[in-house]
Amino acid sequence: MTTTDPSPVTRPATATRTVTVAVLTYRRPADLTSVLPLLRDQLPAEGAEVLVVDNDPDGGARPLVEGVGDARVRYVHEPVPGIAAARNRALETSTADVLVFIDDDERPSPAWLASLLAVHEREGCAAVVGPVVSEYEIEPDPWIRDGGFFERRRPSTGTVVEAAATNNLLLDMAVVRRLALRFDARYGLTGGSDTLFTRALTAAGERIVWCAEAPVVDVVPRSRLTRRWVLQKALRSGNSWSRTSLELAGSVPDAVVVRFGLLGRGLLRIAGGAARLLLGVVLRDRRHEARGARVLARGIGLTSGACGWTYTEYRRSPGLRPPR
Repeated sequence: MTTTDPSPVTRPATATRTVTVAVLTYRRPADLTSVLPLLRDQLPAEGAEVLVVDNDPDGGARPLVEGVGDARVRYVHEPVPGIAAARNRALETSTADVLVFIDDDERPSPAWLASLLAVHEREGCAAVVGPVVSEYEIEPDPWIRDGGFFERRRPSTGTVVEAAATNNLLLDMAVVRRLALRFDARYGLTGGSDTLFTRALTAAGERIVWCAEAPVVDVVPRSRLTRRWVLQKALRSGNSWSRTSLELAGSVPDAVVVRFGLLGRGLLRIAGGAARLLLGVVLRDRRHEARGARVLARGIGLTSGACGWTYTEYRRSPGLRPPR
């Protein structure tokens, strides 16, 4: 992570840019009902829309979205399962200069969109990413809080980052179209397509700039506030990082070097995490135990990804609604 150049290229004024705010949704009508008014209130006066991409094969969100009765809120149906397909449908559907991603279970801060647009205009960058702050449906297990499983980086505005998730991300579509970037469908049910997409963006020499003034609140449901879920998330994060690193390695010799580097980093985390976990158990120190378990899980993910194993996060069963 490095700091941005102090003399960035300036984009045209905000008023000249068209904007699409894309909300990806999958069978969460209550969340969608809550977030849509918040997004509509932040749209610029002209040239802006909210695009709801429904990844439910049954198209269950259509009546809700069309019932809003606002021409600035559009509905599109993406029946192909997987978050990568939904993200690509947003890329294909929007004709705007700027595309902003947010999840249906997130709530934007009052100046969220204006802040992202201001940093994009000032920095002349390919993407702008903002922080995600977690709030909880129920009080988390103290073990989860002490483990820092929902803690996220918070650099200062203007910091350049290597990768980003799409739950609070602005994309300059001229850059995306010029590079012909898409979200890899192979990552649709495993997670990590946004990591690969944004790492490919920076690998092409483009910049992703941090905007600390544009937080969104992530409403974490009780189904995710379990030790098993948070440890699986840490494992998936490591697994995705290894897989995307190998995708971007280029030549076979480079891939070999990257693979061994990932194996080394993963094994170090496994050893260090296991040692801290054991120390926490012996000393009855919950913080050491939980943070050791988190490092251990990420190390297993890094190592398994380097060895070619893929963790599938977004499994779906026919007719089964995802837990909230």
